[in-house]
Amino acid sequence: MHQAVSLARQGRRTAAPNPCVGAVLTLGDKIVASGYHRRYGGDHAEVEVINTARKMGIDLKQTVLWVTLEPCNHYGKTPPCTRAILEAGIPRVIVGTRDPNFGVKGGGIEFLRAGSVEVETGVAEAACLDLIRDFLVRQTKHRPFIILKLASTLDGRIGARNSNSFWITGPEARKEVHRMRAEVNGVLVGGRTFSSDNPGLDCRDADLPGKTQPLALVVSSNLPREPSDFKLLSQRPEQTIFLTSFEAAASKQAETLKRLGVEIRPLPFLGTGLDLLSGMKDLYQTRDCYSILCEGGGRLAGSLLEQELVDEFHLFLAPKILGDEQGIPSVSGRSPLQMSEAIDFRLAGQEQIGPDLWLTLYPAGDKKI
Repeated sequence: MHQAVSLARQGRRTAAPNPCVGAVLTLGDKIVASGYHRRYGGDHAEVEVINTARKMGIDLKQTVLWVTLEPCNHYGKTPPCTRAILEAGIPRVIVGTRDPNFGVKGGGIEFLRAGSVEVETGVAEAACLDLIRDFLVRQTKHRPFIILKLASTLDGRIGARNSNSFWITGPEARKEVHRMRAEVNGVLVGGRTFSSDNPGLDCRDADLPGKTQPLALVVSSNLPREPSDFKLLSQRPEQTIFLTSFEAAASKQAETLKRLGVEIRPLPFLGTGLDLLSGMKDLYQTRDCYSILCEGGGRLAGSLLEQELVDEFHLFLAPKILGDEQGIPSVSGRSPLQMSEAIDFRLAGQEQIGPDLWLTLYPAGDKKI
């Protein structure tokens, strides 16, 4: 099942808005075929692995199918996977987790059992549920799945007091970030990061599904006055979107950017900052932006956290200490007086990547997802 989970992750970007699903076939104690849902509108994982096994001449009636999500039992862009399983004569199916969609849950399993297929559920269920977190967010909240990535020193700094942040982490962590960019539809930064780092926000060190770069998204109430100074505005303005205030959106700077092909999207204010939720929903509805990777800075990270818009958090901790209280903090903009006001996460994974520690975290309140 964990092999199926790993396969499924390869379709995280291209399968959206469908959930990513992986499947393997075993014969005895060996995996003999594998597959995953590669793209929206294409074959589901179960159909792909069945077709692969047939081409290899494998007797499907002797195999066991392992699949991360309950096989679908309804017609959509493709026929039901349950019927493909029955037609293949597969006698046993092991399911990671039931489909959580209301009106669908359990239907595929019941259909298979009615067809004399032995079905076991709940194998590696936590990993399979985490696999479809993005799908559940889109289904229930109608906005993109938002991933926050921060690279920090041990004392929680993402830059020196002069805004210099090159390089906090090692090359291995930086390469992993490019892989993350390949899995999302947009990369988001704040105005300070845009101005000080002059980022490209593109994917350079990993294969891009469909060879389409993620959108470059910048949240800032201050629009740039000299567009030619910035990589994004000189190299790919048509893929750049500024989320800004209504006042800035009506400025001369905005008109200059629009002539270059840049999109300007005004947002209302919410408390002390821009209403990011409305901006995220707009991108979801108008640009098919199903997943977004936020790469900073600290104030934008704080705003996303405060507005409960962080669904997954990747923290790369470098074994370094600045020791400067005026260094740029990894998260800022909040004013809690009690530790009980802290935003809680649960640790979902940890590993060493080069010289750095890579932590994967989910919001603590999402334990039931």
